[in-house]
Amino acid sequence: MIDIHRIVSGNVNCYIVAKNGKAILIDTGRRKYREKILQKCREFHVSLIVLTHGHMDHCQNASYLAGALQVPIAMSEKDGNLIPDNRKQALSARTFLGKIVLAVSLSSFEKDSMETFEPTMYLKHGDDLSSYGVDARIVELPGHTQGSIGVRIEDTLFVGDALMNMFYPTISMLYTDERKMLKSAEYISELGEQTIYFGHGKPKGNRKWVR
Repeated sequence: MIDIHRIVSGNVNCYIVAKNGKAILIDTGRRKYREKILQKCREFHVSLIVLTHGHMDHCQNASYLAGALQVPIAMSEKDGNLIPDNRKQALSARTFLGKIVLAVSLSSFEKDSMETFEPTMYLKHGDDLSSYGVDARIVELPGHTQGSIGVRIEDTLFVGDALMNMFYPTISMLYTDERKMLKSAEYISELGEQTIYFGHGKPKGNRKWVR
C-alpha cells in the first residue's frame, strides 16, 4: 500500500509517494516553498526526484532539493531544453481561462529564473522505478510540453500538467502540441479506474477527458 502526501505549494502540488520506508518526490515547486518541501521530505527516505516536465513551477527547486537530500533527478530528455529557458517550447491556449493562465505563465518565464541542473537520468515510457523503493512506472504524456511524463502506481496516476484541476478538472489549458495533448488525455481515459493527481488542484477520479 502506497502512502501519498500532497504538498500544496501555492497553486502547485508536489507529492511524496512512500512505501516500506522509501519514497520518491514528484515535482519540486517554486523557490519560495523550498524549505516547506524540504522539511516534509526530511520525514521520509526520499531516494529520487521525478520531474513531470520542465516548467519552473514544477522544477525550480530541483537542484536545491537534490543537493540537500543527496538524491538523483529524473525527467524526460525531451524537456531538457526548458531547464535553461522555459521559453524554448512555445505554449498556446484556446479557452479564455487558458489564455489568462498563459499570460501569467509567460510573464513568470520572463521575470523569474531557475538554477540550472543536469538530470542524473532520463526517463521514457515503461521505465520501472521499483529500485527506488516504489513500484512505479513512467508513462509518456506529451503535449503540454514535448517531454511531459506521468507516474503510474497501482490505481494512481500523477499527471503533472497533462491534465489540470486549476479551476475545474480538464485537459491541459496550455500546450506545445494540441494534437499530442489530446492524444495523451485520451490515453489517460483508456487506463480506466484511476485516481488522478494533478500538478494543479485536488485529486479526482479518472474520466473521459476529450469529448
